[in-house]
Amino acid sequence: MQLLAEEALIDELKSPETRERAFGVLVNTYKERLYWHIRRIVLNHDDADDVLQNTFIKVYRNIDGFKGDSKLYSWMYRIATNESLTFLKQRSKKAGISDEELKTRMVENLQADVYFEGEEIQLKLQQALATLPDKQKLVFNMKYYQEMKYEEISEVLETSVGALKTSYHLAVKKIETYLKAD
Repeated sequence: MQLLAEEALIDELKSPETRERAFGVLVNTYKERLYWHIRRIVLNHDDADDVLQNTFIKVYRNIDGFKGDSKLYSWMYRIATNESLTFLKQRSKKAGISDEELKTRMVENLQADVYFEGEEIQLKLQQALATLPDKQKLVFNMKYYQEMKYEEISEVLETSVGALKTSYHLAVKKIETYLKAD
């Protein structure tokens, strides 16, 4: 979305007269990208739908507080990321298991997910990703799957480009080691 169009959309989102229509445009513009971002974190289709819905509710409720310090999609990605991580923490807490155990179970359940269309190598990649710390996994997903630039990831995660490059490099090395060991 172009900068002028984004500014106009933000203005419409903040205006009570045009908010509903503008929010429809916002959802249609970003729902697929945000869904896949969330899905790569929570892995399950139904969970991703729930987190996506929560993300859009938060965006709707908090749009008046958006200051424009970052791009609109960066702000929404940050909300989606935080909602996804919060969802996972709540799920592990509710189940009385560690975050690592939850990640292992999620990958195991991936094969039974009717919406998972991956082959054996995709499943192995998901298993490798499950071994990464959250930050490295997020950076890898955004860079590898979503082909985001480091500057964009920096806005979303509020981390320096240098730290992101290091996280991505470490993630790639760990994934390679995991895949070679198997």
